[in-house]
Amino acid sequence: MLYPFHAAYPVGELENTIYFYQTVLGCKKGRSDTTWVDFDLFGHQLVFHKVTGFRQQHYFNPVDKHNVPVPHFGVVLAWNDWQPFVERLSKHAISFEIAPHIRFKGKPGEQATMFFYDPNQYALEFKSFRSLEMLFQT
Repeated sequence: MLYPFHAAYPVGELENTIYFYQTVLGCKKGRSDTTWVDFDLFGHQLVFHKVTGFRQQHYFNPVDKHNVPVPHFGVVLAWNDWQPFVERLSKHAISFEIAPHIRFKGKPGEQATMFFYDPNQYALEFKSFRSLEMLFQT
């Protein structure tokens, strides 16, 4: 059995973060206080802490003919959940850094993937494999 991860990140503004993760991504809001909030991100615990003056730095690394933003985080979705999630994001007019597409076509690790930013400028990647066995395939 896989256990959920727990990750905590700084944010400059909590209200936009709450709106984005609840309304746009569809995450269930968990516990919160005036300076932090946690979410159920597809079964994982994601926490944001308000930090005055926080600013995310962007870097990029070439992967399969795209400049992938780093750092980034996200979730590996079930194959049948990925496209409905893309449609949800499109309804909320998400601007993609890397549009939804199939990466590594015909190669080990072939995957559906997309990159976009949250209101704090965290790069998010949501991906999917036809078979989860391909996740670490070389």
